[in-house]
Amino acid sequence: MIAGHDFGNFSEDPFRTVSAITPEHLLHYAAEAGEKAYAPYSHFHVGAALVTESGRLFFGCNVENGSFGMTICAERGAIAAWRVAGGDLPVAVAVVGRRGIPCMPCGACRQVLAEFNPSLRVVLEEGASFRIFSLAELLPFAFSLRNDDARR
Repeated sequence: MIAGHDFGNFSEDPFRTVSAITPEHLLHYAAEAGEKAYAPYSHFHVGAALVTESGRLFFGCNVENGSFGMTICAERGAIAAWRVAGGDLPVAVAVVGRRGIPCMPCGACRQVLAEFNPSLRVVLEEGASFRIFSLAELLPFAFSLRNDDARR
């Protein structure tokens, strides 16, 4: 439990070294990132905020393209920013679309997130509150070519 929030029945606390970062903080940062989205076709702005073990934050927003398959999701944008900066283990990501409505990561984003931490926590808005899922709940049979947990 961090800052008064119970993160569920997980084997370890994903926020163990980032006690100043609460789910509400992550959702706030994700919403701010979503304001930067480029969504002229869907008008659906999405933001993501990724936090690492050491408390570093990385952000992403969706960037649409007229060739829809080329669109970049917010979660993958945050992962790319994290990777290029050489960040440590990501432990949680918040995703915000329309305020108050859960914005689940798409299947492609779930798979990309699982590449780097299959135990990642996903924080979503739910009304005026939030809900936290383990990535394993959202993608129970993630594809992997690895036999180990060396995800970085």
